[in-house]
Amino acid sequence: MEAMRAYIYEQYGGPEVLTLQEIEKPIPKENELLVSVAATSVSTGDARIRQGNPFPIRFINGLLKPKKKVLGMHISGIVEEVGSKVTKFHKGDKIYGSLGMNFGAYAEYACIPEDGHVSLKPEQYSFREAVALIFGATTALHFLAKSHIQTGENVLVNAASGAVGVAAVQIAKYHGATVTGVCSQRNFELVRKLGADHVIDYKSEDFTQNGKTYDVIYDTIGTLHFARVKHSLSKKGRFVTNNAQIRDYLAYVFNRTKIVLGVSSDDGLDKIIRMAEEGKLVSVIDSEYSFGQMRLAHERVDSGRKVGNVVMNIRN
Repeated sequence: MEAMRAYIYEQYGGPEVLTLQEIEKPIPKENELLVSVAATSVSTGDARIRQGNPFPIRFINGLLKPKKKVLGMHISGIVEEVGSKVTKFHKGDKIYGSLGMNFGAYAEYACIPEDGHVSLKPEQYSFREAVALIFGATTALHFLAKSHIQTGENVLVNAASGAVGVAAVQIAKYHGATVTGVCSQRNFELVRKLGADHVIDYKSEDFTQNGKTYDVIYDTIGTLHFARVKHSLSKKGRFVTNNAQIRDYLAYVFNRTKIVLGVSSDDGLDKIIRMAEEGKLVSVIDSEYSFGQMRLAHERVDSGRKVGNVVMNIRN
C-alpha cells in the first residue's frame, strides 16, 4: 500500500491535537476522483469540529473522540486518477470542490465523488485563490438564497470581514441590495471595496440602537440573536444565521417567517464560478501557511482576528 502524509487528530481540543503522520493513500472508487491536493482552507468550521464545540457536533463526528481523523472540507488540486465509471473528469484536470462532512482535505491526496461538489477550477484563479472562494461563498450563497433576498432590499452583514462575511457582502451586492457591513474600523476599506454601501464599527456603534431597519440581517459568526435584532428588522425583515445556537432554534419555533437558519450546503459552485468569471466575486486571503504549519494556521483561526480565509498550501 502506498503512503501519504496527512494531519490526524484522535481527540478533541486545541491546535496541538493535530499531528502530521503517514497514513494509507486512498484508492478511488469507480465513481470517484483521486486528487493530488494543492491547497485547502482552514475554516472556522474546521476549528469547531476539531474542538468538538458546540457539543451537538459530537453526535455527528463521535461523542468521546472523532470518528474521522483527517479534517479539512475544501480542496483544490489536480486529478491524478479517475474511477472506472467517471466520465466528467480526466487525469490532469485542475479542480476545486468540497468534501463536506466526509472531510479528508488535510492530506496530500483525497478522493471526491464525480457527482459531488466538485468543478473545474476557474482558469484565472490559482489553486489557493480557488479554494479560498469555497467555504465563505457557498455558505453565504446558501443562506442568502434561503432568505429570498430581493433587489433593492437593505441587507446588513455582521462580521463582514470574515470568510463568510466578505462573500456575503459581494453576493448581496450582486443581487442588487444596499449593503451595510459591520466590522472593525481597520477593515472598512476592504469591506467598502467589496461593495458595501455603508460600514459600521462594532466597537463604537451598536447598530440595533441606531433606529435603522433592515430587510435582512445576516449574522455570519453567531454573536447576535433574534431578541436583540428584532426591532432592527423591517416589517418583512428576516434574521439569518449560519451559526445557530439553541436560543435561535427556540426563537424559530415562534418566528418562522422572521428567522432563517439550518445547515449550510455546498451547492452553488457553478454560480460561484459564473460570478468569479464576471468579476463579481473575489477571494480574500488572510494568510497562507505551508503544510508543516497546520497548527499555526489553526491558531490564526482560533484568534478570531482573521480577515477572509486562511489557506494551507499542501504542495508548492
